[in-house]
Amino acid sequence: MAMLTVKDLEVYYGVIKAIKGVSFEVNEGEIIALIGANGAGKTTILHTITGLISPKNGSIEFEGKDLTKTPAHKIVSMGMAHVPEGRRIFQELTVLENLKLGAYTRKDKKEIAETLEKVYERFPRLKERYKQVAGTLSGGEQQMLAMGRALMSHPKIILMDEPSMGLSPLLVSEIFDIIKVIKEAGTTVLLVEQNAKKALSVADRAYVLETGNIVKEGKASDLLNDDSIKKAYLGE
Repeated sequence: MAMLTVKDLEVYYGVIKAIKGVSFEVNEGEIIALIGANGAGKTTILHTITGLISPKNGSIEFEGKDLTKTPAHKIVSMGMAHVPEGRRIFQELTVLENLKLGAYTRKDKKEIAETLEKVYERFPRLKERYKQVAGTLSGGEQQMLAMGRALMSHPKIILMDEPSMGLSPLLVSEIFDIIKVIKEAGTTVLLVEQNAKKALSVADRAYVLETGNIVKEGKASDLLNDDSIKKAYLGE
């Protein structure tokens, strides 16, 4: 059974139909990439899955439970975390305070402390800067903090929206290496990403979104070698 199933999803902004009957699945242990041009509806889909937007029609199931009318904070406690576009860290708080906020749905202090150590192992720079005000971090460090904060909720699945946005090529590679490590440690990943080549290079499977419709799907390695995908999204 799929961990996450989106079926016939329709989302409107006023009278504009932004998502037009989208269906896809994410299986446990996979990295799934959702690629497409700006304005294709990728972020809208993530916001609908995590309860920030209500769909007009369709269903979203997580581990067999219907999420369609579940409030966002309850979705987090069910095991889903969201790394939003633009990172959205708490600029005025320290690195450590941001990380602790990621664990607000958890109660066991010992487990929270153990998770914090694991996050520090994965992101050594956050440990070095744990007292630093988050707004003074570099763009790459802020992205690491947003990912670390999401991992503090101990999610089964993590939804990432444009993690490479605004980063240097070196940092982009580092972020994608971390995404692979997150998967290897047992967390499923749904990845929305403008950098189609990088996304397809780490994903197991991918879906291509155009103006609110899925127009292509398949193994990521196949899509990397697909001529129409190369032309449209890989600049080849």
